Amino acid sequence: MNVRDFITHHYRHFNAAALVDAASAYEKHLASGGKMFFTMAGAMSTAELGLSFAEMIRQGKVHAICCTGANLEEDVFNLVAHDHYVRVPNYRDLTPDDEQALLDRQLNRVTDTCIPEEEAMRAMEHVLLELWRRADSRSERFFPHEFFFQAIREGRLEGAYQIDPAASWMVAAAERDVPIFVPGWEDSTLGNIFAARVIDGRVRSASTMRSGIEYMVELASWYTGVSGDGRGPGFFQIGGGIAGDFPICVVPMLNQDLKRDLPVWSYFCQISDSTTSYGSYSGAVPNEKITWGKLAADTPKFIIESDASIVAPLIFAYLLGW
Repeated sequence: MNVRDFITHHYRHFNAAALVDAASAYEKHLASGGKMFFTMAGAMSTAELGLSFAEMIRQGKVHAICCTGANLEEDVFNLVAHDHYVRVPNYRDLTPDDEQALLDRQLNRVTDTCIPEEEAMRAMEHVLLELWRRADSRSERFFPHEFFFQAIREGRLEGAYQIDPAASWMVAAAERDVPIFVPGWEDSTLGNIFAARVIDGRVRSASTMRSGIEYMVELASWYTGVSGDGRGPGFFQIGGGIAGDFPICVVPMLNQDLKRDLPVWSYFCQISDSTTSYGSYSGAVPNEKITWGKLAADTPKFIIESDASIVAPLIFAYLLGW
């Protein structure tokens, strides 16, 4: 029995049923010619979501991505430094002194996994600084993800690959030229490093890096372009925070602030462990989004209240026929 058949047979109730319903509706949305917008919060790249997500991109089941700066960079950190990562399965038992010992080894912990500073972060800083300075010297400006795409497409990382590049969702996105939007990129390791290089003068202008407002303008253009058939794209969200909040509000901006008449998002699914509550946007039920002009009353809506590192690969396997 393949994964798809296993899920369909065994996942019949509660969050399990919501998983199957969401995957089935995702498939129907694509089959009818719909586009799917994918948002990624948390530390999904360090969870190596690329093992399945990259294939979703290659098979044309994801048409645009919004992610945090951490997810953008951490997929590439894993690509070039995987052999130097340290797993800490007993992370719940660590004392403050144990944590300090990891820092002293230049290991930055994300739950049960430590990212090596020298082999991952500083190695990528060296590559990207050359690209930042090149753009700076030419008075060119690019978005954060575009600098990563340049590094991948120019072959600047190939000699350093430590995993099969087929398991990197950033490599897949660069190959297929999938639009990426990274709001709040400065809230990331390489965002901090870029700011440091502006402060010390190695990059002359902060405007070499295009901004979040410019990302919103680009997103408005993308959304308008893919809504030409009279319906909006679908919205598949992992976690909460800025990765989901930033892009979903492009619709009320277009319709309410620009007085256009574009369709709202035509599918919505969120995988989240945030407790459904009043006042927590990440824990808000989809119906609340109707009142903001983001979803319609008849939009297919799903919440899977579970661990995205478990749920997302299962949905991808369903959609990929694995």
